[in-house]
Amino acid sequence: MFSRLRSDIQCILDRDPAARSRWEVLTLYPGLHAVVLHRLAHWCWGHGLKWFGRFVSQVSRWLTGIEIHPGAIVGERVFFDHAMGVVVGETAEIGDGCTIYQGVTLGGTSLYKGAKRHPTLGRNVVVSAGAKVLGGFVVGDGAKIGSNAVVIKPVPAGATAVGIPARIIPSKTGESADLASPAAPKFSAYGITLEDDPLSQAMKGLIDNASSQEHQIALLWKAIEALSAQPGKKDCVPGDAARDECFEAEKLTQLIGK
Repeated sequence: MFSRLRSDIQCILDRDPAARSRWEVLTLYPGLHAVVLHRLAHWCWGHGLKWFGRFVSQVSRWLTGIEIHPGAIVGERVFFDHAMGVVVGETAEIGDGCTIYQGVTLGGTSLYKGAKRHPTLGRNVVVSAGAKVLGGFVVGDGAKIGSNAVVIKPVPAGATAVGIPARIIPSKTGESADLASPAAPKFSAYGITLEDDPLSQAMKGLIDNASSQEHQIALLWKAIEALSAQPGKKDCVPGDAARDECFEAEKLTQLIGK
């Protein structure tokens, strides 16, 4: 028990630069208190003491602002950072080394008792502030969930999910697509990426394609106009033909934030 507690304290010291000492973490970090109390509640739940498990869970909620159902499975070195308003459902599973920030919900979309209603987080998953992960699917090892994302489908290992509903930015090298530079520590707090958002990429492709077509059409009308100007040729250019490009590709690109 004490070995596991030391491991929990050390993981907080490793991930939170604001943590100054083990004593400070032990006495002042509600995320640690929530994990310790959950272990008691989960033990009671698993040994048939359902009411007492829920009671311990409720006391933990009052003290820490973090609500973890006693039936949920929480691995080792899990860090609830700040974490006020976090809700973890009954059939949720949180893998070793995960980090969960404030306002996160690991919720369910099914009302069937006994069914797997809540998500399973793999190892070293980061769920950023305000994110909602809803459903009985798996979030792969090392994945990142961006702030305020609403995730309703599985997330592959190493990928980053952003947006509402969440869009998946896959890993290209087996590592997360997080913003951390190569020289930075492996752990990075939030799902903020150097990769482009998939919707942004699609919109940029459509804008580039439309701009190219506009350019080609303008060139065609200019060629037709030049041919019509030759002696003996009748002007065949319509009066409303666009001889000049007017597609504002740069302006639209700025609007989608590319």
